[in-house]
Amino acid sequence: MLPNQENKPNRLINEKSPYLLQHAYNPVDWYSWGQEALDKAKAEDKPVFLSIGYASCHWCHVMEEECFNDQEVADKLNHSFVCIKVDREERPDLDAEYMAVCQTMGRNCGWPLNILMTPKLNPFFAASYIPKHSRPGLVGMLDLVSQVMQIWKIQRPQLEIVGADIKSRIEAMEKRTPQKEPDKEILHDAYDRLTLDFDNENGGFGTAPKFPRPHNLLFLLRYYARTGQRNALSMVEKTLTQMRLGGIYDQLGFGFHRYSTDEKWLVPHFEKMLYDQALTTMAYTEAFQATGANRYALAAKETLDYTIRDLAALQGGFYSAQDADTEGEEGKFYLWTIDEVFDTLPPEDAELAIYIYGLKPEGNFIEASGNPSGQNILHIAKPLEELVPYKGLSLKELIDRVHSIRESLFEARKKRVPPAIDYKVLTDWNGLIIAALAKAGSVLNETKYIETAKKTADFILTQMLKNESLYHRYAKGETGVEGFLDDYAFFIFGLIELYEATLEDKYLQAADALTKSMATKFWDDKNGGFYQTKNNEAAMPKIKQLYDGATPSGNSIALHDLLWLSRLTDKPTFETMAVQMSKIFAQETEGAPEAYTFFLSTFNFLIGPSSSVVLVGDLKEKDTLDMLNALRKHYLPSTVLALKHPSKAGLGYLQIEGKATAFVCQNQTCLPPTNSLMVMLEQLGIKQEKP
Repeated sequence: MLPNQENKPNRLINEKSPYLLQHAYNPVDWYSWGQEALDKAKAEDKPVFLSIGYASCHWCHVMEEECFNDQEVADKLNHSFVCIKVDREERPDLDAEYMAVCQTMGRNCGWPLNILMTPKLNPFFAASYIPKHSRPGLVGMLDLVSQVMQIWKIQRPQLEIVGADIKSRIEAMEKRTPQKEPDKEILHDAYDRLTLDFDNENGGFGTAPKFPRPHNLLFLLRYYARTGQRNALSMVEKTLTQMRLGGIYDQLGFGFHRYSTDEKWLVPHFEKMLYDQALTTMAYTEAFQATGANRYALAAKETLDYTIRDLAALQGGFYSAQDADTEGEEGKFYLWTIDEVFDTLPPEDAELAIYIYGLKPEGNFIEASGNPSGQNILHIAKPLEELVPYKGLSLKELIDRVHSIRESLFEARKKRVPPAIDYKVLTDWNGLIIAALAKAGSVLNETKYIETAKKTADFILTQMLKNESLYHRYAKGETGVEGFLDDYAFFIFGLIELYEATLEDKYLQAADALTKSMATKFWDDKNGGFYQTKNNEAAMPKIKQLYDGATPSGNSIALHDLLWLSRLTDKPTFETMAVQMSKIFAQETEGAPEAYTFFLSTFNFLIGPSSSVVLVGDLKEKDTLDMLNALRKHYLPSTVLALKHPSKAGLGYLQIEGKATAFVCQNQTCLPPTNSLMVMLEQLGIKQEKP
């Protein structure tokens, strides 16, 4: 959304964040987070109004238009408060801390996130979307400011007490003590709870709004690999299939929208986030490994192709998101009327498109008023297999016809005003897309994805790593904001996946060095676990996030990093830290295991059985490549892979008969080395069909 440039710019005009720049022409006297604003609040003894959002957030745009672009509201805010605007994607530390405040207050928490606090940064009010005028059950901004200022004059000490109490409650929650390490029963408990929450009709978990939550699916795939429980695999397949058919998936341009507002995956919230493309790609890729079903491989490829086409930055890396709104209307870019379809396609193709994509004259996209809009979200209403024969067409002919229709509609859509791109390059989210590109490239034998992953990793290593410290954000040619736990953990995760895809030692060495740096900056030496931040600007208690929300937590992915690197680098210190993490977070994970599924996916590896394979061979030789391809063909989520060149392998890693040789270890037991591909697979528990 472009800012209204009729007003004079405020201080945000000097920022790099696209979200902050969207607010640079608001009449609100915005500050960015920093000492200038906090000093002003103390000097003038004014409450602080902190508003947190992000560039592709629809309701952030709505609130800006209703409140922050309104002169009457701006005058009240400027007179009463010191107003600070924060991009949650640029400052995830502040977002996490004040989201904890909102949750501690028992409020409905989301974005925009609005916090009121005293000049001492004691929070006393939290809310999400606030309209200009009050509505039933929802206080408006004009009334809110008046009420707060009245309380501020009369009950100021009580507000300080409320804020101090909230801080102490958060601090108490963060005082974890090590427990007994959980056992495998926690995995069964998580599976049982996901089963109870599963939507058998539509796939996914819970009711509307429904999020993809790919880490649930990754956990279930690992649970299936551990137990052979077919229902775990069925839940994954049902969810991935229904998502791909639904409106949450962009049927013309590919890629996933952020979530579905209904339980059927039909009506999405239209922004597209980089992390969703990464995590869903990983789920589809692993589902392909586990089942061999090509439809999952195709969905993974399509999602990555969208990401590369629309989110790749020219200088390297990937942008953060694509907006939900176009020209002030949510979803306008993606919606179609029947007349528009007939204007674009020949009549016979238009009729087929309407049938396949489930278009209705009244539309399936309902306006905010509750009235039919006449506009449609494209979704696969009729799987092609059910239409054969359609007017005498075979399945292949029908697929080709629909492919041609999709391309024609896509080309026509390109003439519309596209949603804006949030052009921040974030280290943490780029770590996730590196992992997805590397895994998909390796499993699907697509070199272009691996090359893109390498380019992205090299960009982060050259542009966002300075003096052994990662930085969080790159925008407008400038690197800024010192990195947080998620930046280290997610990027290390990407480097590990990239190493296992390329077996290029430089990525393993970089992952090892960054893990040591991550431990130095964020590790709690007393109890274990990683803090989100090295220091704390918000005067809030330091927190250790564990909950796996829209993305896995930094601690969940750090656990994965530690365990994989302990095997790849033979450093037991990393595994010792991982065991300590399982103990410090035991109480939380045992209390609600379904909320920590990425953490439990790695815990599954920790308690075993797990394997490691060291190949001694040359990537230029066929026998080495044959062994690698055999390993990548099978679903082996608890197997770590490394390569040693024969000339550098060292003692104990000698080839047998000059051929590529596999050294397989299971748990703490190493098996006899073998140069037989069949024996290697048997050692890993993979039964081979006899010719």
